[in-house]
Amino acid sequence: MTFDSTMEVSDGKFHALMGPEGAPGFLDHRELETAWGRRWGAADEVSRLRSVLMRRPATGLAAVDPAAYSPELDALVDPDRRWYWTGKDAPDLDRVAAEHDGFADVLRANGVEVLYADPLPDFTKAVYTRDPLITIPGGAIITRLAARMRRGEEQSIARAVADAGMPILGTITGEGVVEGGTFVKVRRDQAFLGTSVRTTPEGHRQLARMLEPHGITLHRVSLPGYLIHLDMCSSMIDDDLALVNPRLAPYDYISALEGLGIELVEVHPSEEWASNLLVLDRRRVIMPDHLPRTADRLAAKGVEVIAVPYREILKNGGGLHCSTMELQRDWS
Repeated sequence: MTFDSTMEVSDGKFHALMGPEGAPGFLDHRELETAWGRRWGAADEVSRLRSVLMRRPATGLAAVDPAAYSPELDALVDPDRRWYWTGKDAPDLDRVAAEHDGFADVLRANGVEVLYADPLPDFTKAVYTRDPLITIPGGAIITRLAARMRRGEEQSIARAVADAGMPILGTITGEGVVEGGTFVKVRRDQAFLGTSVRTTPEGHRQLARMLEPHGITLHRVSLPGYLIHLDMCSSMIDDDLALVNPRLAPYDYISALEGLGIELVEVHPSEEWASNLLVLDRRRVIMPDHLPRTADRLAAKGVEVIAVPYREILKNGGGLHCSTMELQRDWS
């Protein structure tokens, strides 16, 4: 082949003509919608919910054995640590399926797109799609789960996010451990991460560095005892309203919310886990129907509460918030 120097010059001018084009930036609405199909991600926990990721309950729950009851823990516990289920009775699988499907139906009826990750039969906690990722404006960060029984869900979640067309902005690696249930977006530029037996200081360090280029400061708060996630003791309801359990929520987190001018509504003392709800839009929420006292407290603040059955799935260790991860909320 004969080398033609004019071809090299011409080719170089062609590439100069075609790029690079760094502006507008990645988060420009038109840029994101053109290149990635839609305005992915979420800037907070309370704006209009458009799309969520869910996963149907694992068929492996059928292996939960009443003979494995531990009086000390008041739960059925697998000696091989593949599952646990609170209480003495095995799961009512029909009720589990009906609750999960009913919740998804309510989401769709309220204009929310429900996308499903592929089934993972042997991962009994994989129904809780909140934990293997977090979302911020523009895309998702894949986390790294703490419990060995859940390690491996991350790959499936990454595949589900990619198949949906959502950008993956980063992944927790090394010895870092982060779970999405303990990450809260309180302001466009401020988020909180509760470190615990499920999320480590190294995980916080990695996540904080990933969020910094996006203009998000990540505040760390330490959860008490063996409380695993912030969504077990608090939930944002509006930009200026949060539901909290003061008997479980860290003081530094409560103080930070108050410092931002956020009014706090306390869960009813007899409904300790009532904060694990899902916000459809500002002051419009879905919560389990067996928590009426806390629902009344929210209603008194002008919050519309849609109640759904979800008591059986709660025995697996998580609620409505745990069972969903927002892939898209409205953001500007």
